Amino acid sequence: MWNKIKFWKKYIKSDKESEPKVKKKVTEPVEQDIELSRLDEKQEKMFERWLSAENINFISPEAERLYKERIIRIKNAIQLKKIPDRVPVVLSIGFFPAYYSGLTPKEVMYDYDKLYASWKRFVLDFQPDAHIGCFVPGPGKIFDILDYRLYAWPGHGTSPEHSYQCIEKEYMKKDEYDAFIEDPSGFFRTVYLPRIFGALEPLKNLSPLTNILEIVFTGGSILPYGLPDVQEAYKKLLQAGSEALKWGGVLGAFDKEMAELGYPNFFGGATKAPFDTIGDTLRGTRGIMMDIHRQPEKLLEALDKITPLMVKLGVGGAKMSGNPLIFIPLHKGADAFLSDKQYRKFYWPSFKNTLLGLIEEGCVPFPYAEGSYNTRLNVIKDLPKGKVLWGLDLTDMTAAKEVLGDYACIAGNVPITLLNVGASEQVKFYTQALIDSVSHGGGFIMMNGTVIEEAKPENVKTMINTTKEYGVYKQD
Repeated sequence: MWNKIKFWKKYIKSDKESEPKVKKKVTEPVEQDIELSRLDEKQEKMFERWLSAENINFISPEAERLYKERIIRIKNAIQLKKIPDRVPVVLSIGFFPAYYSGLTPKEVMYDYDKLYASWKRFVLDFQPDAHIGCFVPGPGKIFDILDYRLYAWPGHGTSPEHSYQCIEKEYMKKDEYDAFIEDPSGFFRTVYLPRIFGALEPLKNLSPLTNILEIVFTGGSILPYGLPDVQEAYKKLLQAGSEALKWGGVLGAFDKEMAELGYPNFFGGATKAPFDTIGDTLRGTRGIMMDIHRQPEKLLEALDKITPLMVKLGVGGAKMSGNPLIFIPLHKGADAFLSDKQYRKFYWPSFKNTLLGLIEEGCVPFPYAEGSYNTRLNVIKDLPKGKVLWGLDLTDMTAAKEVLGDYACIAGNVPITLLNVGASEQVKFYTQALIDSVSHGGGFIMMNGTVIEEAKPENVKTMINTTKEYGVYKQD
């Protein structure tokens, strides 16, 4: 039988020889200008709407009870409340439901009936406290119609049996910062979209919409829309829009049925950190790292420009869904990617403003820190108490609890390697040790580290069942 303490030391704590040590808490977080009580009220209103279950016809009183009980359990964890309830458990999944049902990623990207059925089976068989919807596979037909070039996807650049893959290029050139900063929407419309969608390449011929002014300007500004290739591009866009409506209908129907069965969606919306927005899909990894050294002021100006757009993106999803949780995948802020000095200058300021913008609207940002965030902990704690849920992958969880525990809920970090190749008994001991280590006083949600793809189903079930049976909050 595995020794829980050894297992905890090996897997929950980072390797001290390879990971930098986190400084102990010595100062209180910087006081926010916005009064905390006002933010509490705004957040409560968003949670009240989520709990109100608008337009949901529960299949039974028991389903309604479970739905609200699960949301309250998650809410209490986020708000750092010490109550005699258990640790919530939520799964971050990729194509796992497809594999679990014996399907390929390609099948669920192109057959919405199979997508719906396999994701429903997954939720009902594993019974997490919340699901994340069935949006992850994405609509393959739309990508085909528009000749999408930013990603390779199952059956189109990757094998039908495997997930998609980003194709990094400099989709915004190094000398195009001024054009982007001057008019982000115009840049996306006539430069970025024509580069990532082959079918929309003719849109590069369009003039700015701001050219449509008085009567003498209008004819010439509208003229490009009469060009045959531009009209064909719009036909493709309309065709893709019709397909997107079908796909979106499936996502909405799935969320509605799961809610009626008692399972809330964990995500109310999504957005990106400004640095990742530019580095992931505009400049690319190489491009943005060169910009840090060669044109840092332009980069900082662009980050400031895009920050309110990222806030609006997240808030829009929350307002539409009635769910305050906003998912934010973090890609380029990990320990191994930027130095501490670079992180504090280029990544954190615009990201912090994004988080504060979401919080100001009553939303709960859920940044998921992929990789290790051990050197970032004393930086990211500088936010209002009980307003952010931090998802952690390879971060030292005990250090995270020590530094963030008084300010923010943390979620994570069962290793995907353990779920993929470990034994159920190992998963059980890891889960128990993680609960023992970081669940005291509340403020913890059990979750896997990186997204689950081809994990062993028995291991995933062990993680969930162990949390439900063992994960009673430890009181201080």
